[in-house]
Amino acid sequence: MSETVADATAVQVMGSNKIHFSKEVKQVIDKVLKTDEQDPMDAPDFNTVDYINQLFPNEQSLATIDETIQRMQCEVSLIDDNIRSVVRGQTNTGQDGQLALCEAQKVISSLFSHIIDVKTRAERTEEMVKEITRDIKQLDCAKRNLTSAITTLNHLHMLVGGIESLNELIERRSYGEILNPLQAITEVNQHFQQYSDIDEIKNLSQSVDKIQVTLAQQITEDFKEAFANKPSTQHRLGLNQLADACKVLSVLDAKVKKELLKWFIAQQLEEYMHLFHENQDIAWLDKIDKRYAWLKRHLLDFEDKYGSVFPLDWEVSERITVEFCRQTRQQLAQIMAKRTAEIDVRLLLFAINKTQAFEQLLSKRFTGVTLGATPAEQTRVLTLPAAAEASLTVTVFHDQIGQCFKPHLDIYIRSIDRNLSELLEKFIEMSKEPYKFAEAKTTVYPSSGDLFVFYKKCMVQCNQLSNEQPMYDLALVFKKYLREYAAKVLEGSTPKLVTSSTGSSIGKSVSLLTRDMQNLSTAAGQVFHNFLKEGDTQRFSRDDLVRICCVLTTGEYCLETVQQLEDKLKEKVTAAYVSKIDMSEEKDVFHRIISNCIQLLVQDLEAGCEASLQAMAKVQWQHISNVGDQSAFISSICGNFKQTVPAIRDTLASSRKYFTQFCHRFVAAFIPKFINVLYRCKLTLSDGSNNVLGCEQLLLDTHSLKTALLELPSVGSSVNRKAPTSYTKVVVKDMTRAEMIIKVVMTPVQPPAHFTQQVLKLLPDITIAEYQKILDMKAVKRVDQLQLIDLFKHTASAAAVSGLLEPTNSEEESLPVANEVPAPATEETETDAKTNSSSLDATTAPAAATNATPKRAFIFSVGSFTGSADKNADGSSQTGIRKLESLLKKRFP
Repeated sequence: MSETVADATAVQVMGSNKIHFSKEVKQVIDKVLKTDEQDPMDAPDFNTVDYINQLFPNEQSLATIDETIQRMQCEVSLIDDNIRSVVRGQTNTGQDGQLALCEAQKVISSLFSHIIDVKTRAERTEEMVKEITRDIKQLDCAKRNLTSAITTLNHLHMLVGGIESLNELIERRSYGEILNPLQAITEVNQHFQQYSDIDEIKNLSQSVDKIQVTLAQQITEDFKEAFANKPSTQHRLGLNQLADACKVLSVLDAKVKKELLKWFIAQQLEEYMHLFHENQDIAWLDKIDKRYAWLKRHLLDFEDKYGSVFPLDWEVSERITVEFCRQTRQQLAQIMAKRTAEIDVRLLLFAINKTQAFEQLLSKRFTGVTLGATPAEQTRVLTLPAAAEASLTVTVFHDQIGQCFKPHLDIYIRSIDRNLSELLEKFIEMSKEPYKFAEAKTTVYPSSGDLFVFYKKCMVQCNQLSNEQPMYDLALVFKKYLREYAAKVLEGSTPKLVTSSTGSSIGKSVSLLTRDMQNLSTAAGQVFHNFLKEGDTQRFSRDDLVRICCVLTTGEYCLETVQQLEDKLKEKVTAAYVSKIDMSEEKDVFHRIISNCIQLLVQDLEAGCEASLQAMAKVQWQHISNVGDQSAFISSICGNFKQTVPAIRDTLASSRKYFTQFCHRFVAAFIPKFINVLYRCKLTLSDGSNNVLGCEQLLLDTHSLKTALLELPSVGSSVNRKAPTSYTKVVVKDMTRAEMIIKVVMTPVQPPAHFTQQVLKLLPDITIAEYQKILDMKAVKRVDQLQLIDLFKHTASAAAVSGLLEPTNSEEESLPVANEVPAPATEETETDAKTNSSSLDATTAPAAATNATPKRAFIFSVGSFTGSADKNADGSSQTGIRKLESLLKKRFP
């Protein structure tokens, strides 16, 4: 039937006569009717036209058309015969199916009657089995009831007889014989709780409870009698009887054992409470070790005498120890509260150390089960190897006694404060002495290492005492003395130059102004330096420079170590205080000290160049008659570099990054100063023409200075180390600008349009003020300057608009090229000045874009533009102005 359903789903009837089979059915048919040669007519995509064309591909093949027709007719006849035989074979199929169906129905009816007969017989059999087993079930129920009755009677007999025997044993105090009957009677009594509504059973249960109460009272009295200090007329129990009594107590209510142990422990510690009463001298902290010695002796004596009396699971020794710790903690807390004034740090630490050692000993000796220790902690203590016992961290008995000392740890913190104050005074005295760098073989002050070693010891010690509020207080003390060390030792030992009262006050506050100077413009910073160095120029000695470098490296060491200290404190302190520990202010202090030292080194190197720059400004450049080697002021500057820089570099060998920062700061301050002096140089003759030889000499000196600045990081060094790329870029960029200024001065003013274009080529980011300074160098009259400035504005604005309208000459493409103008040759001829000048122009022309737009512009009003920018042929002047205005807003906010 499933095959029929599958066939039905595989066949789809389309219309009324056509039947289409699925691909799967067709594949199965092909497998069943597989032949050696497949007839093309059986193909699913059979096409009659293609088939005829295949049989008769040309005219010659038509000769066999009759044979082909005959063959086709034979095949058709054969197929008709096959179809006829199949149809005839299916004539009786319907009748045969009906007969088969009737036969199947008869078989099913017969089968159903057989099933009914089997079911009836099964029901009869079940009834017979029930009849047979009914009596057996009744016998089983009777057996269970009889067994239960016999068991209950036996339990009742045991309960009645046990009560009588227990009463007799209690009177004789035969505790060894009581244990087993008592356990049995207790269990039986639990069995009879379900029959408590029966009066006889209820009376028996009350008798059992009475026996338990009697036993508890009697054993407690026997213990008190046995351990009483006063002599008794009654006969005391022996240790063996007491041991049996303890076993009996284990069966009774747990409250009985608890009360007995409470009394017994108090009785054992009675002597201790009397000996170490707060009124006794031996109770003070200086004799705290005697307390612990007493417990050791007492425990040894107790375990020797009474160790066999109490069961091991009672942990009597540990319970005595725990109660001892509790009472000791209370006593010490009361005594210290009354005698706080007598506690000093030495006495406090002595008591804490003795207590911690005692607690550690207790943690090794006991498991802490009475303190609620987890099974894992108990197992770890018991199975700890001997090699690790020496370094065991107190866990089980930690702070069982030591908790009383925590309210007084402020005494320890105040002591640390005093010790650090004394240590800092010692460091201050050491810093006033000359620091012998060669002997010390380090540029870091030894006092800084001593300070942090002391910090580490204090932190470790405080962590053993408490990692809560005292640890946080200790961190505050650390912060305080880090600031004082920075101010009194590092800043106090930093050399200073005093030229006048004003200079002195500025020198004292230079550390505070260093940060502000970083935000000043170059010109404002230059004014500050000039103001700082008014009067006679004074410089640091070599020893002073070394001292400044040592302060710098010490500040670097402190900065790194403070970060480690902060991390360690956060690791040690509890989670509640982690967020409160912050040493960012202290790190900022050391950052300022480092910056101050670098600034002092820069100022000293600048001061050495001051006289040379003044000499440069005084040279009569317009009267130079020949071009020779570099000028004397350049040699003086290079000599200053060779004299000063090596000492700084060698001392900062371990702080290379700060030496690089020193070089960066120096060129950032020196090159603008050099350019300002360059603007003051007069290069024009009396007739208004440029002295080309003077310009060439100044250009040669500028290039020599650039070379010296590039070699500044490695000057005087036997190892020729390459300067950092960032430093080289700054020097090349700024000094190339100075060279371009000289080249602009060498360019004739006439014609003005050519001169203006040349200025924008060589100095694309020039400002109006700088342009006016160049005109002053060329001795242009004020009236002519106004015309040139106006022309410069129009040319620059037109170049800006052209840069907006020409995408190929964008600002992003032109500016970097303008900044990369190559340096001129160091050797120039004396006679062919014009050729040299034209060659310089030819060198720079390809490097700068024709329509280069200024980055930092002149100051003008967009609405006042005139000229070509307002007369575009396509009428787009307003659009160009708006684009230019948008560009200028982006570039000059």
